[in-house]
Amino acid sequence: MSEMFIAKGDFPAIIERLMSRYRVYAPVKNGRHYEFAALKEAGAADLGFKNTRMSPKAIFYPQAERMFEYSLAKDDPEVNIVKETPKDFSPQVVLGIRPCDAKAFRLDDANFCSDKFKDPWWAQRRESTTLIGFACNSPSSTCFCTSVNTGPFDTTGLDAMLVDTGDGYALQVITEKGKNVLGILELKPAPAQVAGKVEELKASAEKSVATAFDPPAIAQQGTLDIFNAPIWDEIHFACLNCGTCTFMCPTCWCFDIQDEVQEGTKGDRLRLWDSCMFSLFTFHGSGHNPRSQKVQRVRQRFMHKLKYYQDKYGTGTACVGCGRCVQACPVNIDIRQVGRLMGSGCSCPA
Repeated sequence: MSEMFIAKGDFPAIIERLMSRYRVYAPVKNGRHYEFAALKEAGAADLGFKNTRMSPKAIFYPQAERMFEYSLAKDDPEVNIVKETPKDFSPQVVLGIRPCDAKAFRLDDANFCSDKFKDPWWAQRRESTTLIGFACNSPSSTCFCTSVNTGPFDTTGLDAMLVDTGDGYALQVITEKGKNVLGILELKPAPAQVAGKVEELKASAEKSVATAFDPPAIAQQGTLDIFNAPIWDEIHFACLNCGTCTFMCPTCWCFDIQDEVQEGTKGDRLRLWDSCMFSLFTFHGSGHNPRSQKVQRVRQRFMHKLKYYQDKYGTGTACVGCGRCVQACPVNIDIRQVGRLMGSGCSCPA
């Protein structure tokens, strides 16, 4: 799979050349955690990470985004002036994204960029962005990407991919977009032995990821059978409905829209991340709430991830096995165990 090679000593200069043409996002260390941020200097990029605490989803879908601005006309206070808030869709590169996060964007496209409906801001950001992935040589113990139709070296959704071979990075160009961006770098072909090294690393990484559950087994279960199963009473018991799992998930896309008034004559309409784990998420203006109970909200989260997505789109799950929710849940609810229960006829273990 190797086509080109970058020595680690040359890597900062490569990033600088990309920064001269594009806005570049890359993993940077922030305290104890890593996060994706727009680089101000090449040396800030740090590929010595397992995974970022949050996925780079916010690059396409900001956690808080001003949609429109409105104000009263000066000459006629009865007239509202509404205009879309300007947005930047200039070309950008996301460097070092893990394969699971890139695959997540493909799953999110089903919601934001389908044949029937398109979110114009998501679509334009996706079009203007080149994804240069970073293969996962040493998956974490909480990773289960191979159980959900992806993997530590999966190129799905990527325009190019880097592989750390020890002394440098093997680079595979995958799409025409990737070719156009990386063409400015004038990189050298990879030595013949690098291809074998990459295959060894791939085999080792995939072997290290344990099987978590079987999505086809879940797909074969009746939707109402899982919905009405007794397992939810046990699964939801410890849940705090804190929403941590949904905010960290690269395939959660729920949002709320709120208006904020400034000085009585001006205001903004905002789109904000929301969570199905919050009691107000389904609260109606009438006062009715179809998911007023915690058990209903917990069930909704797992049903959407592992069952409803398959039922609606006929393929895959709305999960890429990044393991963030497993790592961050304060009460140790594990989606891998829930998936096993859902696929085994929903019988709780003795």
